Amino acid sequence: MGNDTKDDKGQPQLTGLFSAFNVNAPQLYVDVDREACIAQGLNLGDVFGTLQGYLGSRYVNDFSMLGRTWQVVVQADKQYRDRPEDVKKLQVQNRDGAMVPLGSVAAVRTIGGPLMITRYNMYPATAITGNVVPGVSSGEGIRVLAEVASAELPSTMAFEWTELAYLESTSGSTGLMLFGFSVVFVFLVLAALYDSWALLLAVILVVPMCVLCSIAGVAFARMDINIFTQIGFVVLIGLACKNAILIVEFAKLRLDSGVDVYESILDACRLRLRPILMTSFAFILGVVPLVVATGAGFQMRRALGTAVFSGMLGVTLFGIFLLRCFFW
Repeated sequence: MGNDTKDDKGQPQLTGLFSAFNVNAPQLYVDVDREACIAQGLNLGDVFGTLQGYLGSRYVNDFSMLGRTWQVVVQADKQYRDRPEDVKKLQVQNRDGAMVPLGSVAAVRTIGGPLMITRYNMYPATAITGNVVPGVSSGEGIRVLAEVASAELPSTMAFEWTELAYLESTSGSTGLMLFGFSVVFVFLVLAALYDSWALLLAVILVVPMCVLCSIAGVAFARMDINIFTQIGFVVLIGLACKNAILIVEFAKLRLDSGVDVYESILDACRLRLRPILMTSFAFILGVVPLVVATGAGFQMRRALGTAVFSGMLGVTLFGIFLLRCFFW
């Protein structure tokens, strides 16, 4: 597996698949002959300690100077560890006090290996990043990538999700359940408010219109329905019902006072038109910066802003006319 994963052309739903994992990075492998070390009276710990101290670095001790404690770390100077031949020139003291060059007990050769090994949940792992093409949802991208991994990876390897993909995969249908519970919650609150099971339908029936306008706006912008647009749908439930309540509340008062149903809803629309337009367009203009957001993380802000912007715009323009029908 190299830097590039499976060609994006093989999976048109995915784009920009990339992995920094590389198993062919050039490395120097020092093959220490254990039997030769024993024959020449060398301790293996001294051999590896010499390699660590000269080529890497090795902590010795501490000392105090100028009121501070300093660490002593030894390492060979650059010109003495710059070439593979320099490794063979290193010397280790044996039991008899003689200095033995490493070239007589070790061989240095070039091999290929991973440049960096990371761990995920205690297992060696590598990260694959990517994105979906415009018009494809993140859930569809997760499904496609899971199918590719299941088909291509051997039985000794597995895959897991992290960050937003992990949150979305674990949530499952939580978004739809949350949306449904939100509608039920608003329904019950309105039932208690109006003490009626029928009148509140005039308010609840605005919600599908609001969501439909939101989905149309997201589709027009060629965006996908992700977790942020779903959050926008939940927000729209309260905002759409707020506009409807402003009209239904006044219409109910007029109806209770003996005015005809048709005249009641017309009077309510006439009285509450200005407050509804003022509050609605104040909110719509307030989310415009999210719709045109740029910079880091702009996709998240645009997803939420576009869903709320288009939904509120649609329910403001069409909701007032449909609400009269619903109340009637």
